[in-house]
Amino acid sequence: MSRDVLFFDLDGTLIDSAVGITRCVAYALERMQQPVPPPAELRRWIGPALRTSFTPLFGDAQRVEQAVALYRERFELHGWQEHDVYAGIGEVVQGLHAAGHRLAVVTAKNEPHARRIVEHLPFGGCFEDVIGATADGVRSHKPELIAEALQRLSLAPAQCWMIGDRRMDIEGARHHGMRNVGVLWGFGGREELSAAGAGSLAGTPAELARLLAR
Repeated sequence: MSRDVLFFDLDGTLIDSAVGITRCVAYALERMQQPVPPPAELRRWIGPALRTSFTPLFGDAQRVEQAVALYRERFELHGWQEHDVYAGIGEVVQGLHAAGHRLAVVTAKNEPHARRIVEHLPFGGCFEDVIGATADGVRSHKPELIAEALQRLSLAPAQCWMIGDRRMDIEGARHHGMRNVGVLWGFGGREELSAAGAGSLAGTPAELARLLAR
């Protein structure tokens, strides 16, 4: 029996990356002489593409690119290490891999950064590929990222699930007519995921495993 292919988001699904992301955003804003929002507001930057979040602040494309470059400058030195793996998710990933599922990471994070993080996860070897954003931002939104994953792995949407914590994950999956699960331990929450039309919601990694085993 062929197993479903599972696409996992990274930030807010596999790792709690709030510290690394928010510190890098703050660094970029400080260097651009912009006021740094309070921590609760900075958490909203987790999930969307960087340019999506910087554009309303700066408007001017050149300043947006400067802010993105500053963010990445700090991320490459420190930010990529500033995260915690969610309790229980590693065991679930390893169990799904052992059961014969093909797994990939599909994230709006810059692909080289995402690869570096996944390679250092204790369960990173379970993932067949890591699909992330291009440096120029041409591929940075979930519908495009999922399309790239489908093409790279020679898959049809009907074979796959998208698993993530933000509305972008659900909207990206629905764009392709793909099954999806919204996870509640990340940064989106029940209301956001339900409003986006999540097919199922998982409150814990163990619940996610049970949903996918049906």
